[in-house]
Amino acid sequence: MNDLALFLTRRSPPPQALAGPAPSPSELETLLTIASRVPDHGKLVPWRFLVFEGEGRDRGGAVIADAFRAREPSADDDRVAVERGRLGRAALVVGVVSAPRPHPKIPEWEQVMSAGAVCTNLILGATAMGFGAVWLTEWYAYDRAVLDVFGLGPQERMAGFIHIGRPTEARSDRPRPDLAEIVTRI
Repeated sequence: MNDLALFLTRRSPPPQALAGPAPSPSELETLLTIASRVPDHGKLVPWRFLVFEGEGRDRGGAVIADAFRAREPSADDDRVAVERGRLGRAALVVGVVSAPRPHPKIPEWEQVMSAGAVCTNLILGATAMGFGAVWLTEWYAYDRAVLDVFGLGPQERMAGFIHIGRPTEARSDRPRPDLAEIVTRI
């Protein structure tokens, strides 16, 4: 696959279609290095990573299930089990935390976009290495009880959870925007 084909054919698989084995420690280090090579005005590094691998996926899932049960006390055990499995659907999950820092010249918005670029680079890097990856947020990315247990500070937010694994099925493309409808020439 040439470099452009990667960008023209990349497709997000469902997280449950991302089997193991997960990236090796050296592959994960490469992926996080790729993810970190994004525009970062002022070199503030306004983002960081939470890695959920192995049993860490189960520990993270227990946090999510506990928060869900607190929100929905009447939920049955099957429904809570679905929530407990959120981080176990793929072989590896990397949480990208948006951590903007106060700065007199660099707006928070630029720093938040930098965290979004981290997510994109992580997905593209995983795809280039032969993995599949999907960027999800879901309800728990916005739940303060979950974020507190995951160690996010009060000004930090989840940019997303990137689920990574080995694709178990081929995906057909979905309709893409018609450039004639979204491009304005000035």
